[in-house]
Amino acid sequence: MTAGREDLEARSGSATALLRTVVGSTLRPIGGWMSAAGAVELMGALGFPAATARSSLARLCTRGVLVREPRGGVAGYALDPGAVPMLERGDARIFGTPSAASQWCLVSFSFPEHQRSLRHQLRRRLAALGCGTVADGLWIGPDRLEPELAEVAAEFGADLFTGARPAAGLEAALASGVARWYDLAAIRALHESFLARVGDAIVPDDDAAAFALWIRVLDEWRVIPYRDPGLPAAALPVDWPGNASAALFARLHRELAPRAVAFASGVATGVATGSVVDGGEIARPVPASHALPPSS
Repeated sequence: MTAGREDLEARSGSATALLRTVVGSTLRPIGGWMSAAGAVELMGALGFPAATARSSLARLCTRGVLVREPRGGVAGYALDPGAVPMLERGDARIFGTPSAASQWCLVSFSFPEHQRSLRHQLRRRLAALGCGTVADGLWIGPDRLEPELAEVAAEFGADLFTGARPAAGLEAALASGVARWYDLAAIRALHESFLARVGDAIVPDDDAAAFALWIRVLDEWRVIPYRDPGLPAAALPVDWPGNASAALFARLHRELAPRAVAFASGVATGVATGSVVDGGEIARPVPASHALPPSS
């Protein structure tokens, strides 16, 4: 795996994170290629200047997400074939509807002190995938995470146990267990922040603004299904905001995603109009009325 290609801990909101979101959500449907000028214009629609866009493009090439590929004498970027499985896994997590966990996976590991860096790496990976902590060397996650956890366990030499469930008569204790294993307050805060920041967003008539709004909504949402991997409703507080935030994301997906792909197709696969002057691209910022409020 190319270092940095699959960065599950990447924060949302940065230019590089938003470009990854553009690549994952719009580049594949339009054929997997975009002109360099078109890529700069798309980043301009998100409010980033040309220099920042070029830096982010270079970073994604270094990380194995994009490759430089001219077509017909036009400089451009294509999706690195090695990045496709990573993006498909992201699709399944971000757009899928997780069934509430009825069974669980357990990951057990023990590293000697001289390999404590590996122990730290494994803990970070498990947390990024949506696992909770039962004990120092024992982590738990819903059974839907089994394929991803099998890869991680094989990579680190950990033991993976599947099909775990509460013993008969202990189902009622699951809620207290989930509350110990997971930081429910932090997960709640993610859902509530998404609802607060996105709930009042107005779907714009302008296609460039619709593209920008969708990319920012998707970039903000994409971290939530990893932190909240489908915990059972019976183990969550009755006022849990997860269903409301998922419904909001699904509605905006329906209303904005097709328009974003259409806009990206018109911009990225040709020479960007009105954005190149004397060899330097001029970014087109998002109208303030269509931008999300800054993160707290």
